Amino acid sequence: MTHQQTITVNTRGRGTTEITDEVAAIVRASPTACGLAHIFVLHTSGSVILTENADPAVRRDLELLARRWAPDADPAYAHSDEGDDDMAAHGRSVLTGSSIAVPVTDGKLVLGTWQGIYLWEHRTQAHRRRIVITVLG
Repeated sequence: MTHQQTITVNTRGRGTTEITDEVAAIVRASPTACGLAHIFVLHTSGSVILTENADPAVRRDLELLARRWAPDADPAYAHSDEGDDDMAAHGRSVLTGSSIAVPVTDGKLVLGTWQGIYLWEHRTQAHRRRIVITVLG
């Protein structure tokens, strides 16, 4: 049985927004007892990641790493149609991924003690991001 739902997340600009509770609610509402939850962001300048949810310093440090991997306004970039953060946001998305899959057991997400699911906004301005959650079992 497959269940699919789309959520919209309003970001505050660059940084992470936890979506674990929203995804878990969709999994609980699905008829799937055992399977996978696939979480996919419908944008090329945002990511879905699985990372630590206990210490916010982890997510701040991830942002520090991303600034090193894909700096804004690099003069070597050819693509800057939407501003200095445009190409950097696309690069960050490619490097961190647009989807994840999480196991489902007994109708619940199977996550480690300190794991959370996050939308990672790579643009500096706030955006409305759509995320598709597909529960397969």
